[in-house]
Amino acid sequence: MKSFVDYLSQYAAYHRDRRNIATHFVGIPMIVAAVAILLSRPVFMHVDGVALSPALFVVALTALFYLRLDIRFGVAMTAFLLACLWLGQLVAPLSTQSWLAWGIGLFVVGWIFQFVGHYYEGRKPAFVDDLVGLIIGPLFVAAEFAFAMGLRKDVQHAIEARVGPTLIRQMKAA
Repeated sequence: MKSFVDYLSQYAAYHRDRRNIATHFVGIPMIVAAVAILLSRPVFMHVDGVALSPALFVVALTALFYLRLDIRFGVAMTAFLLACLWLGQLVAPLSTQSWLAWGIGLFVVGWIFQFVGHYYEGRKPAFVDDLVGLIIGPLFVAAEFAFAMGLRKDVQHAIEARVGPTLIRQMKAA
């Protein structure tokens, strides 16, 4: 298995333009929330008020993956995933029309943000070359947030040593 810095560096190589990163701060949480909402049905059963659904299993497996990569980021990502799961459990009992509107709406708008960001970047999304990018994207956003807060400078420096600093790319003249 690749290391935490390996995964983030591979993903970061596709995300050096600050405008692209900014769109990911909006789009990726929307997509993760949408997936949690859409996977919150069907509910197989309730155990102590917790709905056992596909979303619960996906959140558990994803949280374990993040925790195995890095305990501190893993804890932060688990908290975020649990918040998305909670949102999914709030939306799942709504009418089918409302549940789908929330889930599909967040999913589509989130991806619009992603593709606008990659227009600025001038590069395709990371998942096009490696589907693991779909699971690393949320972790990348958490890491960029931590870096902006002055946290985990060691990780930031290791990534930047491999792929360079973030910048604002100039769009090519047509």
